[in-house]
Amino acid sequence: MPTNTPPTLDALAAQRWQHVAPLVSPWLHEEVAQRMRERLQWIKLQPQAWADWAAVRGGLQAHRQLTAAYPNARCFVVEAHERQQQCAMKNIAYPWWHPGGWGAPAAVFEAPPAATVDMLWANMALHETADPQALLAQWHRALKVGGFLMFSCLGPDTARELRDVYQEMGWPPAGHQLTDMHDWGDMLVQTGFAEPVMDMERIMLTYETAERLLRELRELGRNFHPARFPALRGRAWKAGLLRALDERLPRDAQGRLVLTFEVIYGHALKGQPRVRVSEKSAVSVQDMRDMLQGARRPS
Repeated sequence: MPTNTPPTLDALAAQRWQHVAPLVSPWLHEEVAQRMRERLQWIKLQPQAWADWAAVRGGLQAHRQLTAAYPNARCFVVEAHERQQQCAMKNIAYPWWHPGGWGAPAAVFEAPPAATVDMLWANMALHETADPQALLAQWHRALKVGGFLMFSCLGPDTARELRDVYQEMGWPPAGHQLTDMHDWGDMLVQTGFAEPVMDMERIMLTYETAERLLRELRELGRNFHPARFPALRGRAWKAGLLRALDERLPRDAQGRLVLTFEVIYGHALKGQPRVRVSEKSAVSVQDMRDMLQGARRPS
């Protein structure tokens, strides 16, 4: 059964990463966003309002494409910290004189109120969250009844070749254990989402050098495992790491180093709230309104 916190994740390390993560949209995140955006063709609902959760790291190019796809929809851009929010405002908000913003709803750089948005988009954020069920609950509250969630994250097979090298060398784990696709589906149901649909694919990336591989991994994230190396290592250790990667990582037919990334995609709806029958039942005013509105709709 899934737990409230991901396995082997140091919450303080994850929090520190949010404060120092590069203010860029990594290439891999933009690529995953494009693949997730292709899945929107199967969804008929046209959002009147939507939220982009962690847009800076999730993909600014993808955000612009979604804005173009829903030009009349109000957009909420949610960032966890001030530096990310300032970056989002700089890259997303149109200045008053720019024709691109004329007639279009202005982006709102804050979390949406409860039951406000028809779509919540969260690309490559969930695997770095110390309390994913709390975050899923936030997303659930933000959605209107009948609204939908679209998210992606990394899965357990990510960087398995690198993990194997660390194990062979007798080093601490190369990264925290990532949550399985089926556990995400269970957590969605526990949070109150309906009809979750989970999908997964493996993307094989190749690198000319071990140095280039490490540079891209640093842009994507950090090692949040509690048993990771407790302190910084020196140049000699880095040289040994590069040598181990060069000698032990698999290579493709062209001799390039290979690294696997497992990408998980999730989609779920916010259904009508259900009232648990007991001797005493408490129902929020918003849930009661949603249930009454659902009852009035023609079948």
